[in-house]
Amino acid sequence: MAKHHLLFSALGVVLLATLPSCNDDNSSSNLLRPTALVTVCPNADGSFIMQLDNTTQLVPTNLTTSPFGTKEVRALVNYTETVASQQDKNILNVELNWIDSIRTKLPVETLGEQDIRFGNDPVEIVPDWVTVAEDGYLTLRVRTLWGAPNAIHIINLVTGTNPEDPYELELRHDARGDINGRWGDALIAFNLNNLPRTDSDSEKIKLKWKSFTGDKSAQFDIELRPRKQDIDANNILYSKSIE
Repeated sequence: MAKHHLLFSALGVVLLATLPSCNDDNSSSNLLRPTALVTVCPNADGSFIMQLDNTTQLVPTNLTTSPFGTKEVRALVNYTETVASQQDKNILNVELNWIDSIRTKLPVETLGEQDIRFGNDPVEIVPDWVTVAEDGYLTLRVRTLWGAPNAIHIINLVTGTNPEDPYELELRHDARGDINGRWGDALIAFNLNNLPRTDSDSEKIKLKWKSFTGDKSAQFDIELRPRKQDIDANNILYSKSIE
């Protein structure tokens, strides 16, 4: 379950800055921290729910429509639980204190020898609670050097790099020349629900990337959603801070 108290806040949608350490547990400091990572899922009637994990849904009681319109997007939220649904224990009614979207996109197909077009700059993946595979999404907290204040880095997740394993994916980073400066973090999410299906309830993803200390890899367990229709690439929310 992607639910935790996080000691940084979202700035400019996905660029993250560390907050000062604080020992008191007053309500104002609690409101600064995200309490969960969710998928915002709009309904046909304009309402929306937030998928907390593979089984739990959050239903906002103080918002009738999604702030992101008809777009499905991963987001950080701070909420207060009100009362569980009488009909389903996996449905929680909540009051949203704030919500902030994460850069959400689809993977890209390999270009073979032309994959260099996706960039080959190093990037780190931070292993904390927002680096998670759930609800058919891979969400990553990435870390790299940021120099120019308005620089836009491009992060892609490349599929098809291993013809023998469609679940082997490669994270590529194009810093667009912004390779010096201070360390900074960003959140990015990839919708993987278009990956090939097997008879298994869950799959293992192998993620490969070039870090500042060499090539690395990690494995994630993920459950894909039951496929109902193709994903509309034009109906995914974008941010201005990272592509």
